[in-house]
Amino acid sequence: MKIPKKGMRKKELFDLLEEYRSDDVNWRSGRVMGYIYDAGREAEAVGKEAYMMFLTENGLDPTIFQSLLRLENDLVSMATSHLNGDADVVGNFTSGGTESIILAVKTARDYFRARKPHIKEPEMILPMTAHAAFYKAAEYLDVRPVRVPVDSKTFRADAGEIAKAIGPNTILLVGSAPSYAHGVIDPIADIAALALEKGLLFHVDACVGGFMLPYFRRLGEPIPDFDFGVPGVTSISMDLHKYAYTPKNASMVFYRTKELRKYQLFACSRWPGYTVVNTAAQSSKSGGPLAAAWAVLHFIGDEGYLEIARHTLAATRKMVAGIEEIEGLRIMARPDMCMFSFTSDTINVFHIIDEMKKHGWYIQPQLECEGSQKNIHISINESNAGLIDEFLSDLRASVEKAQTISSSNFVNDVKQILISNTGEVIGDEDISHLMGMVGVEGNQLPESMADINEILNILPAELRERVLIHFINELFHS
Repeated sequence: MKIPKKGMRKKELFDLLEEYRSDDVNWRSGRVMGYIYDAGREAEAVGKEAYMMFLTENGLDPTIFQSLLRLENDLVSMATSHLNGDADVVGNFTSGGTESIILAVKTARDYFRARKPHIKEPEMILPMTAHAAFYKAAEYLDVRPVRVPVDSKTFRADAGEIAKAIGPNTILLVGSAPSYAHGVIDPIADIAALALEKGLLFHVDACVGGFMLPYFRRLGEPIPDFDFGVPGVTSISMDLHKYAYTPKNASMVFYRTKELRKYQLFACSRWPGYTVVNTAAQSSKSGGPLAAAWAVLHFIGDEGYLEIARHTLAATRKMVAGIEEIEGLRIMARPDMCMFSFTSDTINVFHIIDEMKKHGWYIQPQLECEGSQKNIHISINESNAGLIDEFLSDLRASVEKAQTISSSNFVNDVKQILISNTGEVIGDEDISHLMGMVGVEGNQLPESMADINEILNILPAELRERVLIHFINELFHS
């Protein structure tokens, strides 16, 4: 494809864009139980208008666009108050939870480089439920992840296991509030006490829950302490584009002190161009997401968010109770948040997902991982809180249908191949052949995903990752 020789007319251009997105999921339907957080048309319109108003302003230099500096300071001030921070707590706006987490890991690495330069191979301790972003940070920043098991029934981190894993190279402990996969809050106070005792930094990943959990607490939920009110918590990440319902990309990362935050920053004057000073990983960045986040928080307001939390909490309770009434299904852990996972010991959950898709629902599969069996993940937000009865009705029908579907012979064949080929190297050609056998052609996935998910589920984690990288590398074919 080449740049068109002549410019397109506006109508023709936007008609083509509409055609391009014709196969996208209909996120406004409320039937997408992941990726999208929608508070309704009014909040969406406010966010879009503010986004476009600041689309061109560049966050690269806060002294040039002082409006962006003011907006960011306003957001940090509101958010630190929300997270029980005192006057010493500082923070910055980022493009998403992954960037926030990468910055927190960078800060820990550079903090210990300055204080304990003898640590050449820094380590961070991750409960097995910690978000994948920590592994990306580990790979990017050369910080070794040390994985520890979690409680096999509650899926909460085990402070005792973390304590046993602390060694001479440990720089950072990690906890979740809540963990994405199961929606449960780790014992933050216990882990924080360990961090204080050992002189370590402790990051709380509250990307998904940091904004909404304080509202759940105000509604009477027994939410354990997880924020800067807990001594020993040194940094927190919190997304706004999730349960604050702001347009993407909007997250924040906070530190106990400005002295600690200093290690997040980057400056370069060793080149002949303009002096570079960055608060985050990005240099040039649109002011749009920042302005949109500021606008939506002001538009919905504290009372509005409390009412949204009330709807979401009631919907979560109803959904959990309804799933527990369906024979063959069980909730994996009692959630602290409006997201959770459920599974079955007798029915292939991947077939349930395929059947729910036929009813117009998008729900996320989660693969088996060290004591967490394959399951279905649910995220409830304002857009689907009113659809619980409809969801449960379709789920009951999908479970009934899934019970009649037998396992594919091909999946059993792949299992036998993996057993017999233990120790043999599986190359890219083998992966391509495997994908073709399950109906993956180029960038096209089959309508039914159960076989693909089942095969991914039985592959060792390292091979899973290679398969996924191979697929994405082919998907972006240009």
